[in-house]
Amino acid sequence: MVRQQYAGEDERFVRRYDYEDEWVIAADLGVGDDHLDVDVVGETAIVLVDGETELEFEIPGSVESVDTNNGVLVVRGTQ
Repeated sequence: MVRQQYAGEDERFVRRYDYEDEWVIAADLGVGDDHLDVDVVGETAIVLVDGETELEFEIPGSVESVDTNNGVLVVRGTQ
């Protein structure tokens, strides 16, 4: 199952993939990894670019990992 959520002022999309026992959220932010920071507060992920809030999105469960690669943010968790 794939769901699309739109977030941020530029309507950049965040994709969520749901599997049997895990979920994955991916967002192409288009900036270098060294400019990205992610904070998870409760059920919300807050993405900062150069210290400024870029976007926020809901997460469906507990977070197992947060990774970035070439400006793509990947958050993984369990159901």
